[in-house]
Amino acid sequence: MNGIAYVRGDATAPHGKGVKIVAHVCNDLGGWGKGFVLAVSRRWPEPEAAYRRWHRERNGNDFGLGAAQFVQVSPFVWVANLIGQRGMRRGRSGGAPVRYEAIDAALGLLAAKAAELGASVHMPRIGCGLAGGQWARVEPLIEERLVARGIPVTVYDFGA
Repeated sequence: MNGIAYVRGDATAPHGKGVKIVAHVCNDLGGWGKGFVLAVSRRWPEPEAAYRRWHRERNGNDFGLGAAQFVQVSPFVWVANLIGQRGMRRGRSGGAPVRYEAIDAALGLLAAKAAELGASVHMPRIGCGLAGGQWARVEPLIEERLVARGIPVTVYDFGA
């Protein structure tokens, strides 16, 4: 595979054969209710329940920026909850909640899981919606962590 494949469509209905991981960015506050997570929850209830439990029990686990949680939702589909957003709103200084270093760290964990499962990775433009990130900064992280390891990556742009 040479780089990231870009398609129009719904990342919660990933294309292709074999094991697939649908990846998205979550915040570090335990909030789930806006953006791409709504599409995830409409398709599968398990990722939201797992994320909320992971946050609730955070004193005894690895929940936090840069962490990743993998939830199997069907025999060939997993969802990766990647913690790459500090809070949910822009601060008074105008800074976006996205944390590129955390996305990078979580993508490293995602790469290891994808390699273990022999999976392809499917995602929207992570970190660039409500998190306020810039694709020009996220795309190279995906290329370095996933594509460079030979993991097929498809990015979905929703809409016509």
